Formats: sequence, structure tokens, C-alpha cells
Amino acid sequence: MAIVRFKGYGEVEVPVGSSILEAAQKGDVPEGYACGGVCACSTCHVYVLKGAELLSEAEEEEEDILDKAFDVRATSRLGCQSTIEKDGEVEVEITRESLEAYENEHPEARGKYTKRSGPTEPSSEAKKPESTTPRP
Repeated sequence: MAIVRFKGYGEVEVPVGSSILEAAQKGDVPEGYACGGVCACSTCHVYVLKGAELLSEAEEEEEDILDKAFDVRATSRLGCQSTIEKDGEVEVEITRESLEAYENEHPEARGKYTKRSGPTEPSSEAKKPESTTPRP
């Protein structure tokens, strides 16, 4: 068995052969999966903080998809393609891209994991521009 720790969201014990995405789903962790976990998007993008040596190697198809992802780092992996091959502990951080995708896929979770800031509207107490006419 392996333990997958999701930074800020708890941990899940899964059998060897499970993917990071499967672990997230087992633990109700908010990791996106718009394509259903078939390596056709980057919504399950995570950063592997510890235990990368316990995971399968990234293949060319995964690397091609990551080329289109946001904020890619040296530790970036797709959760659907990262299979746990050995017992041990893996720690991952879910990317903002993945959290936003999860919220889009689960309307009841919108705004729960990411804060959306819309355009700011001036308050009614906003300072009015000073008059250009000189004061007497």
C-alpha cells in the first residue's frame, strides 16, 4: 500500500498500481479531471513534492499535454498518468489550474477552493474627481 498526501487536503491510502488521480477521487480531494483521466487535458496537473521515485516515469504523451498546462514546474505531473509503482509515501500539491477545473466540473464546489475576483466596481463612497473650476 502507498500513502498519497495532498497538501492541504489530507491523505489517502491506495494500493500500488493506483494513479494520483484515483487516490484523489478515493479521498474526495479536489483534483480536476475534465477528460475523464485519459491524458487528453491538463486539468489533473499536480506538483509532486515528495516520492517522485515511487511513480511511473512520465511518457512523451504526458509531457506533450504538460506543454499546454499553466505554471509547469520540474515536478509537474498529470495525476491520471502518475501511477504509484512502489509502497511508500507520495506528497503532491494540486495546482490552481486543477482546482479551478474541479470547481467547473462540480458546480456545488464553485468558489470553495479558489477565490474568484471579478471586476471591482467603485463604491458609492468613492472619491469624486475634484472640480476644475477654481475656488473663490
